[in-house]
Amino acid sequence: MDIPHSKVKDGIIIEVKVIPKSSRTEMAGVLDGTVVKVKLTAPPVEGAANEQLIAFLAEKFGIKKSDIVILKGETSRRKTVKLSGGIL
Repeated sequence: MDIPHSKVKDGIIIEVKVIPKSSRTEMAGVLDGTVVKVKLTAPPVEGAANEQLIAFLAEKFGIKKSDIVILKGETSRRKTVKLSGGIL
């Protein structure tokens, strides 16, 4: 799947729509050509879904969890996420 993103000086920025409490964790497509839809098994409670999103993206892109930052939307299903650490 081609991931829509914006390049920045030290990485990329992606827009993500999170679907918590799903039956499995997976990338479920692209919405409107700009937003990556990600299903997560974790509930949206006490940051569990955010933690699972970061772990999932780190594994998917082969980078460290510390190289992923949620810039916007920590308490929302729609998030702006920055990935760095050799992602380019």
